[in-house]
Amino acid sequence: MALGCVAAGADGITIHLREDRRHIRDADAIKICAEITAPINLEMAATEEMTAIACGLKPHGVCIVPERRAEITTEGGLDVVSHQDQLKPLIARLNAAGIVVSLFVDPDFAQLHAALAVGAAVVELHTGAYANHKPGELARLTAAARLTTQLGLECHAGHGLTYENVTPVAALPEIRELNIGHYLMGEALLVGLPETIRHMKGLMAAARQG
Repeated sequence: MALGCVAAGADGITIHLREDRRHIRDADAIKICAEITAPINLEMAATEEMTAIACGLKPHGVCIVPERRAEITTEGGLDVVSHQDQLKPLIARLNAAGIVVSLFVDPDFAQLHAALAVGAAVVELHTGAYANHKPGELARLTAAARLTTQLGLECHAGHGLTYENVTPVAALPEIRELNIGHYLMGEALLVGLPETIRHMKGLMAAARQG
């Protein structure tokens, strides 16, 4: 599937190796990191075990996300403010291994300042509330994206983005990368990977052009 996505035009591949191994297994991550030439973004929990695995796999980047046992997919942003002492040494190890570290956070100013303090290079803004039509969320994302770049961090975004809602987020000039997975896989079942990826990339490009 990862090879098919790259062949169809995907710019990168995101994989989530959960602590409970509910999505993919260690062998999958090893194979993908060894065989895929496109940048690999490894989503992982902030644990010693996952940090050691990431340092061994050496993907282009990791995105540290919160994990809850009962969730189907990641349900909210990482609370960086409350876990700075836990995150700092893990991020330092990942940085030393040459891995770009991203933190998946809600569009909250305190979380962005904390991300800078713990040594992350990137933040991925959680777009779930926006995707669920919560009032005011696009304005929150806009302000958070602006602050992210002002802090000297690279800004990514993702979660719940679709053909119908991606344009306003893709139009934000500070956002350098959108991570979209579940929706594209669902659409690909109907029309195939090449058409699905082509259409999403077309919407993103059109948003950039205004």
